[in-house]
Amino acid sequence: MIMFGNPQPIGEEGNWRQHLAQFAQENQQELAALSWGLFLEKGDSDDTLGIDLEPTPHFVFCPKAAIEKLNSQVNNQIQEILGFVDAHQPEKEVLIVGIGKGQIKLIQFEPEPPPSVCFEQVAADVDTLLERLEQRLSEQMQC
Repeated sequence: MIMFGNPQPIGEEGNWRQHLAQFAQENQQELAALSWGLFLEKGDSDDTLGIDLEPTPHFVFCPKAAIEKLNSQVNNQIQEILGFVDAHQPEKEVLIVGIGKGQIKLIQFEPEPPPSVCFEQVAADVDTLLERLEQRLSEQMQC
């Protein structure tokens, strides 16, 4: 799992990053299934799946143009994230932008099996996966 973002703050401010990483690790198969299901629904879109932690944890879509604008506003400090967005291969990997505490964190991994197989194995629709994962995410972030 590859994760990027601003240097991790010390103490309470950085805890969200650890909780998000643990959530992604523990829910790889369902995140891959969700990612594939959303890809099937949205088609060839330039949106990236995101997790916004404020005010309560929920999934969002991050348009590439918004990420590019943010990169411009922060003097190209997140240029690497744009590289991952450009190179993203939804049939092989999962890419999620975590947003919290005025910072971002990129989560990228190649699940085994691939996302399409995860979607078949989970056998749940996108809405069910969103609801289930948002509930787990809320619980994880409260730890």
